Amino acid sequence: MQIKTRFPEGFYWGAATASYQVEGGIENTDWNKAAREGRVPVCGRACDHYNRFEADFDLAKELGHNAHRFSVEWARIEPEEGKFDESEIEHYREVLKALRARNIEPFITLWHFTLPLWFSEKGGFERNDSPEIFARYCAYVVEKLGDLCLSYSTINEALPLTSNGWRRGTWPPFKKWPGIDSVGVPTYSNFHEAKVQTGLKNILKYFKVLRTLARAHNTAYDAIKAVVPKAEVGIVHHAILFHSNSNPLNKLKAKLMNWHWTHQHLRRVSKKCDSIGLNYYLHKKFGETAHYQKTDMDWDVYPEGIYETLKMLWRYKKPIYITEAGVADHDDDIRADYIKRQVEATGKAIADGVDVRGHMYWSLLDNYEWALGFEKRFGLIEINYDTLERKIRPSAYVYKAIIEQNGVVE
Repeated sequence: MQIKTRFPEGFYWGAATASYQVEGGIENTDWNKAAREGRVPVCGRACDHYNRFEADFDLAKELGHNAHRFSVEWARIEPEEGKFDESEIEHYREVLKALRARNIEPFITLWHFTLPLWFSEKGGFERNDSPEIFARYCAYVVEKLGDLCLSYSTINEALPLTSNGWRRGTWPPFKKWPGIDSVGVPTYSNFHEAKVQTGLKNILKYFKVLRTLARAHNTAYDAIKAVVPKAEVGIVHHAILFHSNSNPLNKLKAKLMNWHWTHQHLRRVSKKCDSIGLNYYLHKKFGETAHYQKTDMDWDVYPEGIYETLKMLWRYKKPIYITEAGVADHDDDIRADYIKRQVEATGKAIADGVDVRGHMYWSLLDNYEWALGFEKRFGLIEINYDTLERKIRPSAYVYKAIIEQNGVVE
């Protein structure tokens, strides 16, 4: 047995979850309101991770994980504007203690898509004062949890959030550009046409919200550092790899799309980032003639693209954590090979000088996949949604072998 790709000592290996997608019982959010109105699938009890987190972390420990990324739920912690729920802070302290007891390093995301209802109904991130509101929440959480966790991301995936919420109209607040369906981009299609607001003003709102989210991160960064100076603070960016064949026009298209999707946002926030979290799922090659195997999301199976994506983010010279990278694969047919190829490509990027410090597969558990409900299965651990039984998939043991060897074995 020979190690094909070896990783640095102290490398973090694990998986990720997000509160609304796994916890269950979260009702005072924009997403839950949309579900009540029939605009997105109902989340309900989800995986009941809120009550079963200790048993789920036992499984993560069994699988060799030494790191875990999760999000705290803003709507739980600040159910009314300016009023914070200490019992919910205590719950997340117990979550952190459970991870620490298993020698699993926690990485917290402070906001993963869902908004408290009071905030969304007053305009959310269309509000001019939203960065200050968000920063107040972030500082409060980190001050309360900072003795148990020092690794924080403020915002998860600003570009998918704005693209689905203010461009394609598939997520709250369901605002859509005229004619957008004719533009082929590798993202969600429109699943919920009813009650979508279509108008030219949404183009301006889209760009305004993107700028506001960058300002929200920067404001939160300063607020967090003021209360816990040792905290490592960054953002999580969903990077789509746009690349091309040798055609000069296609090269220009790829360059422009990478600027639009990645660089216009990162250049606004990178100076206020101690690290950058990378979520990788998608690529688009202009001038492509090859045919790819497809995931259950109908996305190309191209885990090798994470190499070029990491090189692209390394422009900012910040340590990088792979905060999500995974595959929807109901039958677990392609996941093991996908993980191995993805990890090999990550190792190649490290060998070529990129400072990558961790790899967290998406997801530890099957979960609520937003506008797609529970149909798509990303988890290392399968969830029976009728019984809530957990079952470790075979691919999870392949990942475990990689973790134990700190590299890919031939």
